[in-house]
Amino acid sequence: MARKFFVGGNWKCNGTTEEVKKIVNVLNEAQIPSEDVVEVVVSPPYVFLPVAKSLLRSDIKVAAQNCWVRKGGAFTGEISAEMLVNLDIPWVVLGHSERRALLNESNEFVGDKVEYALSQGLKVIACIGETLEQRESGSTMAVVAAQTKAIADKIKSWDNVVLAYEPVWAIGTGKVASPAQAQEVHAELRKWLAENVSAEVAQTTRIIYGGSVNGGNCKELAGQADVDGFLVGGASLKPEFIDIIKSATVKKSA
Repeated sequence: MARKFFVGGNWKCNGTTEEVKKIVNVLNEAQIPSEDVVEVVVSPPYVFLPVAKSLLRSDIKVAAQNCWVRKGGAFTGEISAEMLVNLDIPWVVLGHSERRALLNESNEFVGDKVEYALSQGLKVIACIGETLEQRESGSTMAVVAAQTKAIADKIKSWDNVVLAYEPVWAIGTGKVASPAQAQEVHAELRKWLAENVSAEVAQTTRIIYGGSVNGGNCKELAGQADVDGFLVGGASLKPEFIDIIKSATVKKSA
């Protein structure tokens, strides 16, 4: 069975109510492929989740950019998975490299977060990826395998997980992994899942690419056999996000 193309837009820590309404307006008016061709999810900051969700067309879903590792309580400043479920937010992004680097989230902590979010009924976009130093020292696969293993060790089902490979050196730098580099890591990750989880999980789990994806490079990246979509940063705040969503049709015609 073909894996449905997935395009996520990570708005990061950006926006005002007015700007969010403008972005939503652009998305609502866009001609994009149908839901059977592409799954589209956008991830505004927490405070804009309700307004984005209430105004967005029904075929585009919303995701939170993070959530707490266990049940809510005396954790000032945190947002629990239960709260997201209560607001009908279906998706959450976990383990983004910015949080791993700036907030010292370890592989194990991310694995725990993924496990808890799934247990509460959320779907998870789980992020992995190596730094430039790690790539140059030849340890890319060891790094992403360890990050993936920390998740695999905690979860029983991968049905509601999308794995996002985001080489840290390509995020917001304008440096993009070449289509061949992206395909190589995605293929290795799929092989890792086959050997360490199951052949079925390897075959069905979507592995998406993130790192300076834009309207100009998305089609060639989308044409790679093991690239099942994108997690888009800066470009998701611009009209070219529509072009990136449309690159899903490359898979359809392949």
